[in-house]
Amino acid sequence: MNQAYNNGDLSRVARYFLYISVAVITIAALSGAAGTMAGSMFLLKLHPYIFFIGFGNLAILIFNRYLTASIYPELLIIPKKQLRYIATVLLSLCMITIAVFMEWPLLKALTGLLLMIVVTEPLREIFATLSIASIWKEVSVRYYIFDVLFLLVANLGLFTLGLREAFPDLSIIPFFVTQSSYFLGSSFPLSISVMGFLYTYAWSRSSKRELAKKLFSIWFYIFVGGVLVFLVAILAGYYLGMMMVSHLLMFGVMALLASFAVYLYHFFRTQFRHPGLAFMLSGLALLFATSAYGIMNIYFLKGIPFGTKPPLPYLRMWIYHSHTHAALVGWITFSFTGMLYIVLPSIVRSNSLDILRSERALSSLLEEKTSKRAFRQLSLMLLAAIALLLAFFLYNELLLAIAGFLFGCSVFFTNLNLLSELYAE
Repeated sequence: MNQAYNNGDLSRVARYFLYISVAVITIAALSGAAGTMAGSMFLLKLHPYIFFIGFGNLAILIFNRYLTASIYPELLIIPKKQLRYIATVLLSLCMITIAVFMEWPLLKALTGLLLMIVVTEPLREIFATLSIASIWKEVSVRYYIFDVLFLLVANLGLFTLGLREAFPDLSIIPFFVTQSSYFLGSSFPLSISVMGFLYTYAWSRSSKRELAKKLFSIWFYIFVGGVLVFLVAILAGYYLGMMMVSHLLMFGVMALLASFAVYLYHFFRTQFRHPGLAFMLSGLALLFATSAYGIMNIYFLKGIPFGTKPPLPYLRMWIYHSHTHAALVGWITFSFTGMLYIVLPSIVRSNSLDILRSERALSSLLEEKTSKRAFRQLSLMLLAAIALLLAFFLYNELLLAIAGFLFGCSVFFTNLNLLSELYAE
């Protein structure tokens, strides 16, 4: 066992990650709500950057490493290094806030460059420790490793976006470098992480393990390859290609949602009601909504060149906003909240990754009162998310602000609810 685990450092850093990452999502949601209420363009511009730069990088640099190292113990976790990652992400949040407020695009580019440098370190460790063959052998690790690769690309997108805004006539920067493409690129690695987690802690433990392994291996190529092909189709303005790929991905999501619902039915009937799994089912349902809004988005995008502002006619912009928010506050936030309820207590209870490596990962680690409060939190978050999407459809700014505020507070409850669990003897 790594000596750092013995003095409580692993548990301490895991707690820091929980508190800070949940706070980042909360601040992003509350900033969006406050910006809507006050009509502040600064807050409206800033809140997605807070989410992606703060939570996106923390989730992949810290949380993703827990998931990967639980499969390959040779990928050591060095708590001091993780603390440096957390400090760097917090510094990046300060930098992007100043950059947006002062309208300093070069500082935005510097933020992207700093995050690129940080992400190269775990990538170097992964490929120096694991062979390509060993990575490809484990379906989950394929998902987890590609997360880090795509995070590097996303941070490159932030770097080039800052340069493009600073030097708009610089022809070397591609036309597709926009805020929308940066946000899309940043959401992609988070999505892949959830897919890998679903396989690791659900299907790979089912009675039909070999079939699940084959199907998730195929889904890896469809999901990762499909999104990449989709991006090319967008840039080429190939309308039929966009529709075909988006429908293929949506049908895959539908199959995933239905099969996970069946899995959950049997799990809850024979074992216990795990709130983390319920959060992940809600996340998949909102991913289905994200896919549906995405197809509607493409339908009304026809004839509008990529990068045009606004991307859709004004009366159709609710579709665009619903698509992005169903992905962020829905699919990603719900899924990661569920993952936090599973992973963090497992690490803190043993001050190691031992429970995550065992069949106890989905055991009843949470106290009954914590579990019940988590289900109430889930209900409140679902209510807020639905109200948020309805507000975009109705163009109702008051409802949008209230829903955003309610959602932010309900997400923050994760920290309060897990407080006793993370300090339990």
